[in-house]
Amino acid sequence: MGSQPGASLYKQTLLWFIVVSQCVLTLGCGPHYDYAIEEFCLAKFRLDMQELDQRRWCNWEDTVELYGDLTNCTYLVALKMECFWPNQMVDEFFIQVHKHYFHDCSLSGRLLRDPPNRILGPFIVVPILVTLLMTALVVWRSKRSEGIM
Repeated sequence: MGSQPGASLYKQTLLWFIVVSQCVLTLGCGPHYDYAIEEFCLAKFRLDMQELDQRRWCNWEDTVELYGDLTNCTYLVALKMECFWPNQMVDEFFIQVHKHYFHDCSLSGRLLRDPPNRILGPFIVVPILVTLLMTALVVWRSKRSEGIM
């Protein structure tokens, strides 16, 4: 019975070691990785996006290369720091990037804008004309039926 408490303590220590090591693996890296991707990757991405006209941020053709460079940068920093990639920090990092730069963009990635006036015009004018025509027809019919009675 003397070995029971020692074995139990050994099992608890082993269990805590496994739990702690899994937590470290889940986090991937410490705050140094977060700092590195902010300073190296995000700083360059910020400069690149400032050079690009803000109205073109939602145009995927204009931003795909910059976004790809940002993604590769986070991967290379993780590789150099011997971190797992992707990890929770990377996910949170890209969520913040999207909230700041791409919050007004559509899901398709295309820049939303009004169609040209030659296309938009008929969609506005035709319903107005039909409404006016139907109103005139109702008024004309109601005056005509009054005289018959």
